[in-house]
Amino acid sequence: MKDFSDEKVELLVYQEAKMGNLESGDTYYVSKNEDFMLCAIADGLGNGPVAKESADIIPKILEQYPEESLDELLLRSNELMVQKRGAAVALVKIDYNAQTISYSCVGNIKFYMYQRSTGKMIYPLPVMGYLSGRKQKINTQTYACTKEDLFLLHSDGVNMKSPKATIKESCNAKYLYESVYKEIEHGDDATFIVGSLL
Repeated sequence: MKDFSDEKVELLVYQEAKMGNLESGDTYYVSKNEDFMLCAIADGLGNGPVAKESADIIPKILEQYPEESLDELLLRSNELMVQKRGAAVALVKIDYNAQTISYSCVGNIKFYMYQRSTGKMIYPLPVMGYLSGRKQKINTQTYACTKEDLFLLHSDGVNMKSPKATIKESCNAKYLYESVYKEIEHGDDATFIVGSLL
């Protein structure tokens, strides 16, 4: 478990490589400042070093252009995927001042958010496909985010029987992390990020 929590957000990350591989084909990224928290999961197509090469493009772009919109970041990343294997990518940004959470994704990285105050479960459908250098349709979605709302972002190596129920039953990010960890079948590239606004 990697813990990126501070006084504003509780944020925990788990990553493991496919059995037999030294490196995961998944990459994650987390950065925070006074105004926002930005995190991402990129799942390079296939596994091992070739997959990692595509996935590793994402942190470099996010590091370089933190102030840009999620759409702009995904389009920039897409441009650098030409001649590479490609990657499924999801970005999540919490804006502390506006009290919103935004999500944008191309590919099969899943995002769930449980708004504890309303009891509402949010599960936006990702855009199909993957970043490959070809023209992409990008669709950022933004939701209100208040104290104790929980979110889960995970790559396709994380298989859960009932993610919505798992989130609803979790009292905080740490509990959700433990529940997801217990549920996954270890052995594939797997990455997940759980978070909650404090």
